[in-house]
Amino acid sequence: MNRAQTRGKDPVELRAQPSKDLYIYYLKGRLRVDEKILSNNFIGNWQEDNTSFLFFSEPSRREVEKILKQQPCLTLLDQFHMPYTQWHGSKISPVRIGRFYIAPPWQKSWDKRNPHDNELPIVLDPGVVFGTGTHITTRDCLKALELAFSGTKIESVLDLGTGTGLLALAAAKLGCDTTIAVDLNFLAARTALRNVQLNHLEGKVLIVQGKANDFIDSPCDLVIANIQYDVMKALVTSQGFLSKKWFILSGLLRSEARDLLFILSQQHLKILEKWEGEGIWHTFFGEIC
Repeated sequence: MNRAQTRGKDPVELRAQPSKDLYIYYLKGRLRVDEKILSNNFIGNWQEDNTSFLFFSEPSRREVEKILKQQPCLTLLDQFHMPYTQWHGSKISPVRIGRFYIAPPWQKSWDKRNPHDNELPIVLDPGVVFGTGTHITTRDCLKALELAFSGTKIESVLDLGTGTGLLALAAAKLGCDTTIAVDLNFLAARTALRNVQLNHLEGKVLIVQGKANDFIDSPCDLVIANIQYDVMKALVTSQGFLSKKWFILSGLLRSEARDLLFILSQQHLKILEKWEGEGIWHTFFGEIC
């Protein structure tokens, strides 16, 4: 377990638009990388099981080959060059979801727009981490959060699989005093920390790198889990989960949602609202009795 930290970086420095192009090197094996010895073109390393994705803003084949010589357990499987917008699937643009106005820090219209009544602005720089607010599961989680906070006072939230930190930021914007946001991937945790700084919410949102099941026992009013089903189905039967007051569960495909509902039916809880997105994705908001 590690707390994600950014040393010597003013949040204002993190407001620049990302590189136009991405150079991605796909490696087999777990990379041991000291970012201090890498060039300024290095963006980050996305570690997924026994593979690594190295992101650069300029061609860096020589640098990668140097790493391969130093760590012979690694193998270069492939390399890609694509526009930043292609990596995310589309241009990063402002989006309104309920009361939330989510926009990247380089959006020039921040100071010129006419905010809606009760609007909650969120500055979000996704970097190379997925989670801009456009996916249906994220949208439904934001709707669930608004519903949860409209009915009662929620003082603490646990956000498991935080990604860019969007849901944790949304909880803080809705008035949550303390949110612990957890992600196993260090690059995601670092990106989430950057977004906490951009929104000046350091006193309300704590970003931690670690496993969801290591934090499920953390005391809180509401737990959010927009994570893989294999992880979620173990969490919802744990004493830590059942000690919470409310929950938001998302990222579920149709068959997974059906199986999870059966598991939840064996517990003392109530499903208060369900969302089905695009006929595929399912999100549940509920209360634990």
